[in-house]
Amino acid sequence: MIGAAELPALRRRVNAVLIASQILGGLGVATGIALAAVLAQEVSGTEALSGLAPTATVAGTALLSVPLAALMTARGRRPGLVLAYLLGALGAGVVVLAAVIDSFPLLLIGMAGFGAASSANLQARFAAADLAEPERRGRAISTVVWATTIGAVLGPNIASPAGRSVSGIGIPAAAGPFLWAAGVFLVSAVLVLVLLRPDPLLTARALSPADRSPEGRSLRAGVRAVQDSPMARLALVTVAVSHTAMVSIMSMTPVALSHHGAGIQLIGLVISGHIAGMYAFSPLMGWLADRIGRLAVIGLAAGLLSTAALLAGTAGPSHGRTALGLFLLGLGWSAGLVAGSTLLTDSVPQPARAAVQGLSDLTMNTAAGLGGAAAGLVVAQAGYGWLNAIGAALLLPMAALAVRRAMTRA
Repeated sequence: MIGAAELPALRRRVNAVLIASQILGGLGVATGIALAAVLAQEVSGTEALSGLAPTATVAGTALLSVPLAALMTARGRRPGLVLAYLLGALGAGVVVLAAVIDSFPLLLIGMAGFGAASSANLQARFAAADLAEPERRGRAISTVVWATTIGAVLGPNIASPAGRSVSGIGIPAAAGPFLWAAGVFLVSAVLVLVLLRPDPLLTARALSPADRSPEGRSLRAGVRAVQDSPMARLALVTVAVSHTAMVSIMSMTPVALSHHGAGIQLIGLVISGHIAGMYAFSPLMGWLADRIGRLAVIGLAAGLLSTAALLAGTAGPSHGRTALGLFLLGLGWSAGLVAGSTLLTDSVPQPARAAVQGLSDLTMNTAAGLGGAAAGLVVAQAGYGWLNAIGAALLLPMAALAVRRAMTRA
């Protein structure tokens, strides 16, 4: 049993392990995803299907969210995170095999498995909140989100050398990053398995006698908890819309840049800037969420995402304007994810939190999967500018709900 005096040291230990795993996980995910659409276009032979690769990743993340949440609810954070990283490594290996034998269906299956690593990265933010004080919950979540910056920014920039490293062994260059990602995910799984002890979720329950009962921990109880809380519903909408707008626009930006003469290295730099916006400023978003309130930061997210869509959608051949738009897209995503995740954790009882958090990731990734699937078709039929316009329109329900909740509180 952990005593109150030991709790600060335990928080630091848990955060250190989560930060290390996030750095590695972010490196693996970003290395592969940077060229996912390009690889899909090469294997499928058509641009219209290129958006299905990142979409399959998002779909895999969504499909695995609920079973992983159920596993964490029953046995703690550690088993769920380890399994997610192992499935991500397996998926990355399948992607490499699909590229070698030129099989698009197998590529999509591999990308879905690859999405398990993204699920681990997303769930880690909630693991950081398990032991955090309520008044510091936003900062706890944002610190773990921020840790992804290091690996995620490096990832797209090592995509090119990763591609060159496999050129002599019969693997297409665009599949090389996935081979590297598989190794990184295996290291992440071992790190969490060995060092994430004691388990933060199980420890949090042990410290709260009222929350030791298994009642109220099912997915059905999580759905009821969201239905009973207007703030929880707003939080779900926020993370879903922010993620959908970001994934839809980001996934097709490499294709749009290539149409305007950008090479792999320039595409990697633009995506790196985007990922820096996603993660590097998350501590600021967490501080703002704790200081000025979750609703204010949700409003900030809507403004940043709208501006990003305007800049990227009207950039044309201006690579600098596209890069700025993608940076703001990442910044708006960070504000929405941190504020929405914090508000969600605030708004439901502790026994139902793991189930609600799994439901949140299911919702956001299902919505983003649908958006990503449509993104390739929109770009092929109407153009990249229209994709950004649709992404901006998705923000209206989120902004309207935030204003309504703010007026109700006032």
